[in-house]
Amino acid sequence: MRAKVAAEFLGTLWLVLGGCGSAVLAAAFPNLGIGFTGVAIAFGLTVLSGVYCFGPISGGHFNPAVTVGLWSGGRFPGSRVIPYIVAQVAGAIAGAAVLYLIATGKAGFSVADGFASDGYGAHSPGQYSMLACAVSEIVMTFMFVTVILGATHRRAPVGFAGIAIGLTLTLIHLISIPVTNTSVNPARSTGPALFVGGWATAQLWFFWVFPLLGGLAAGILYRVLFESTSEDPPIVGR
Repeated sequence: MRAKVAAEFLGTLWLVLGGCGSAVLAAAFPNLGIGFTGVAIAFGLTVLSGVYCFGPISGGHFNPAVTVGLWSGGRFPGSRVIPYIVAQVAGAIAGAAVLYLIATGKAGFSVADGFASDGYGAHSPGQYSMLACAVSEIVMTFMFVTVILGATHRRAPVGFAGIAIGLTLTLIHLISIPVTNTSVNPARSTGPALFVGGWATAQLWFFWVFPLLGGLAAGILYRVLFESTSEDPPIVGR
């Protein structure tokens, strides 16, 4: 178990440092900014690399919503849910701390610019309403966890789950960065928010409640609709 929680800690640290780091350090860099597309790709690459590196040890969750979704889908023991979530949150905070140390090395940097924090309403990048942001977080997390459950299913092609998961997270960010700055991960939201404080911590509850609801729903629905089948259909491509 010690190795598993260490892997979740490091994997989540890498996710926050790589994904949020691209947003803070490179998204709007003068003349060479990577923009929303670059940030979306960065998040996908961190999950892709993290899954292949740490997945064999812990399963590569790096996200409380994924852990809860896998548990509700009957694919993860309840006794490990809390230790995994604690490790993920600690890793996210550590990743945000490393990013803070790097970012503050540049004159004029301020966490008041957002520090890649997630927000709704006035703090949504595109000024989207609270309802729109809630729908986005629930649906995007639901689809993310559903893809994870499908890609890691016993009937899925072996060895390709990390690619599907990484590309799905990239797509999710391409869709929803303008809406909430994209959470779908309560730990990822927690790390930066603690350094920003104020509005970011005041809105943090939102990015725990709705991603967890999306993950929980994905696990339940997947279990009911797909795990109940007794017939193994042919897999396309085989």
